[in-house]
Amino acid sequence: MLRSQIRTPALLVDMDVMERNLSAMAAFFAEGSARLRPHYKNHKCVALARRQLAAGAIGITCATLGEAEALASSGIQGILLANEIADPVQIERFVALARLTDIMVGVDNEAAVAALSAASARAHVQLSVVVDVDTGMGRCGIGPGQPALALAQLAVARGLRLRGLIGYEGHCVRLPPGPGKVQAAQTAMEKLVSSANLLRSHGLPVEIVSAGGTGTYSISGRVPGVTEIQGGSYLLMDTDYQTVCTDFGLALSVLGTVISRTGNERLILNIGLKEISGERGLPSLKNTPGARLRKLNAEHAVVDILDPNLSLQVGDAVELWAHYSDATVNLHRQMFGMRGECVEETFFLES
Repeated sequence: MLRSQIRTPALLVDMDVMERNLSAMAAFFAEGSARLRPHYKNHKCVALARRQLAAGAIGITCATLGEAEALASSGIQGILLANEIADPVQIERFVALARLTDIMVGVDNEAAVAALSAASARAHVQLSVVVDVDTGMGRCGIGPGQPALALAQLAVARGLRLRGLIGYEGHCVRLPPGPGKVQAAQTAMEKLVSSANLLRSHGLPVEIVSAGGTGTYSISGRVPGVTEIQGGSYLLMDTDYQTVCTDFGLALSVLGTVISRTGNERLILNIGLKEISGERGLPSLKNTPGARLRKLNAEHAVVDILDPNLSLQVGDAVELWAHYSDATVNLHRQMFGMRGECVEETFFLES
């Protein structure tokens, strides 16, 4: 199928760029001691997760139980649910997953440890946990040092399998590249690594010290004691993330059609907030000098014409770069892998 035959709006990935991103990240983690456990939430595609594993990833990180279920049902092992779960239904779903695959979940409080322990005993299935440490972001996570140790000791005492620690230095991601960012990320990782060492000094097993993301992979991924990085956005990349990480190319866009033109004033595209995220800022037009996206409505993109010689007319195809890839992918159920003007592969997106 050709690009001109795709029904719009449609999610596209540039295969050449995506493959270069895949290879570049794999090459980084082929050196050093840390490994990559990429985040599934970025692309929500089992086929792409398999490519990441084939390129050297040691497993897959996910954010939700639905994502973990999609991975497990496809036979993928080494799943890290880098989030907390709390309600009884979620916990029972996690138990069911633990029967199928090697999966671990984050904990940062005693109530969650108690609930997982009780479910483990009822099901006669030992559940794997990682203690989630707050490295400075101020979201989920227990305090580093003694609080992390106490929770880890409780988890072991309650019969859970302690696999190690996780922590996300998300407060460092948006910092501009330079010494300040390096120092901030290293300081965050020191909280995580020192907590891991404290656990080990008390005889607790620490197999995993998991951190990081695309924005800090090259810093945190070289900190001694960090065993893995959870980078995800690197594969598809978006214009928002690229402002703080220029190592990877833009691969993700949404294809639309011009459905209205008002003189030399504006164009209207059939791409709205139902097809592309505007949560973190407006997307931008791909390869369309002379025009600028002004706003997104539910079903429409309003584009200002800056150059009166702009040739786009009603019926012409236009692409918008995704500004926030995670939230854009989440709006679609399939993604067309483009090699030039041809659809090479259709990727199905799950959960």
